[in-house]
Amino acid sequence: MNLAPGWVPFLANAGHTAFHWSEIGVVDAQDHEIMAYARDNDCCVLTHDLDFGTILALTQWDRPSVIKIRAADTSPEIIGLACLRAIVQSKAEIEAGALLTVEPNRMRVRLLPFRPA
Repeated sequence: MNLAPGWVPFLANAGHTAFHWSEIGVVDAQDHEIMAYARDNDCCVLTHDLDFGTILALTQWDRPSVIKIRAADTSPEIIGLACLRAIVQSKAEIEAGALLTVEPNRMRVRLLPFRPA
């Protein structure tokens, strides 16, 4: 819910199936509910909310993959191409289960489930 619905056509134009949570769930759903839906329906979560990484750490789930945008401007016009590049470069990791952090000039990937240090 924290990203604009404009991401849906942006991702669709790049060949990805996408929907905004407001199209399939209640707008006041808890983050954990969104994560459970994504896990159970083999979806990947695109978000700007840091809580989704925390949920992965606390639950030790190996799914869903989460793509977390870390940028001041989260519009697809500004950070969208960086996200698409990161998705292409990390396709195998996303399919296996990963937390992908996308910033304007870099990306980081952590495989799921997180292992204790």
